Amino acid sequence: MRMPSGKKDIPTYSLENFRSVHRLRQEGSSFGYNEMDRSKYIPGFEIYSSVGLIRSVGPLRSAFYRISVTVEGTLDMLIGLEAYQHHPRTLSFTVPHQIFQKGNISKDAFGYYILFEAAFLEGVLPAVALAREFPFFGLLGTPVFQLSEEELQRILGLVMKIDEEVQQSRTGRVKAVQLYLYLLLLEARRSYERQGLESAQPGDTGASLASRYLRLVAVHYLHKRQVGEYAGLLGVSANHLNKMVKEVTGRTASDCIREMLVQEAKSLLRYTDSSVAEIAYKMDFSDPASFNRFFRAAADETPLIWRNRNK
Repeated sequence: MRMPSGKKDIPTYSLENFRSVHRLRQEGSSFGYNEMDRSKYIPGFEIYSSVGLIRSVGPLRSAFYRISVTVEGTLDMLIGLEAYQHHPRTLSFTVPHQIFQKGNISKDAFGYYILFEAAFLEGVLPAVALAREFPFFGLLGTPVFQLSEEELQRILGLVMKIDEEVQQSRTGRVKAVQLYLYLLLLEARRSYERQGLESAQPGDTGASLASRYLRLVAVHYLHKRQVGEYAGLLGVSANHLNKMVKEVTGRTASDCIREMLVQEAKSLLRYTDSSVAEIAYKMDFSDPASFNRFFRAAADETPLIWRNRNK
């Protein structure tokens, strides 16, 4: 089997075509955009409660930022190769073009989430400054963390203010939503700083090296397929990188690249109508049989069975 050469075929969802991927047809809640007519949407911005959320989302890539806050219940989230579990008071962030997925959502899970394009906050904060001002949007930031009860209530208060604005057509509606969103991000940063997450910069430990490697793979795997390429980016030898990744994660550095390729395959199987053979060739396997062996070794079932179970 050849390692795929990097054709970018995972669907990248924009706000315009994302709704059917994450929302049920019957919503059951008037919050935010849950049941709002699309003609009333604010361009580049959406807000929802988890009522009406499809119970399993991804793996997929989106072209916008995402913020979610869990109020009740639990769920599992995978951002690239890093796994997180949401509990009550969990706040999470994903950035454009990042692969993520959610599943194992408990029956009592409830929360809110906001989607916005990079340009939405222009005039309040340039898109290029987002990761600098809010480090949880950065490559080496911590994208999932817990809030205190007081912090949660302040965040939820701003969520309710945003909902109030989007439901009406008052003067300054868009600017008000931009400002409330900025304040929400500011509250998140204050919690981030209170917990010392901003000062937890990567050092030379094996754990930090492995973490940086996982995040680089999640960003560059479509174009960088050799461990040595990442070793060069990280300023270490390939042997040292392999050793540290194995010690910290229990997986080889090559295994991590393969895991991202499996996510790519799953996204193509779930969100496109391409045949298994077409996917095999899109991912640069020598033939469909090689792709089937690769996928079955990783997922314990054939691509077709996985597709039929997850479509």
